[in-house]
Amino acid sequence: MEKIFDVIIEFAATTGLKLLIALIVLLVGLKIIKVVVKSIAKGKGFAKIEPSVQSFTKSFLSISLKALLIIIVISILGVEMSSFAALFASAGVAVGLAMQGALSNFAGGLMILIFKPFKVGDYIDTHTDAGTVEEITVIYTILNTPDNKRITLPNGTLTNSSIVNYSANAVRRVDLSVAVDSKSDIEKVKGILLDIASSHSLVINEPSAPFVRLDSQIDQSLVFAMRAWCKKEDYWQIYHDFKEEIKVRFDENQIKAPKTAISVFAEDGSELVTSKA
Repeated sequence: MEKIFDVIIEFAATTGLKLLIALIVLLVGLKIIKVVVKSIAKGKGFAKIEPSVQSFTKSFLSISLKALLIIIVISILGVEMSSFAALFASAGVAVGLAMQGALSNFAGGLMILIFKPFKVGDYIDTHTDAGTVEEITVIYTILNTPDNKRITLPNGTLTNSSIVNYSANAVRRVDLSVAVDSKSDIEKVKGILLDIASSHSLVINEPSAPFVRLDSQIDQSLVFAMRAWCKKEDYWQIYHDFKEEIKVRFDENQIKAPKTAISVFAEDGSELVTSKA
């Protein structure tokens, strides 16, 4: 029993003490890192940085400081840094192979920050997912959908994909295709559609005034192209106003729907109206 107690005392006086100190340093270090990152994020200079860079920098700083803390804790435990470095180097190859995706995402994050295909606050469409960019981290980009769903996308995938950025330009064009019966008066339909577009208070005349022309004839239908420019923030308001006003004005003027089924599409390819005889 005396030998057992001696071993316990010796362990407590050497290795046990190191473990305790390492644990304290780890816990205190994590708290300090959290405070430091928050303090930097609240700084006046940091607030002037673009939001996309802010989220990436906070994520990168937090990971880097935690990696440094782990190295310090390992050194407190008595592991020689030369041995640790050799172990880290040998394990690095295996870890690198296993983390090819993560490294690709990290590189993708840097590419996004450098070339800026989008930034925090932009509404983007990847052809599989769409939403407002909430955050760009070291590995992922976070989107928030209009119905408040959270989508996490790998940065590497985004940099290798075709992305539609609906917020990149200050103005957008509302494009509608409107189908009517082939016996309808072309000039009358054009006049109504042009009046709807021209009289809307949010429509602008730059880079060009509203445009309405007969675009095509499909079966027993006449399809008119209707285009109007607006500020990007007014797009959806005009989009829905046009749809409602077209229905009201066509009913008032007894302009009939096509006798054969036809779908009407918007600029982004979404179906607006399907009319049948």
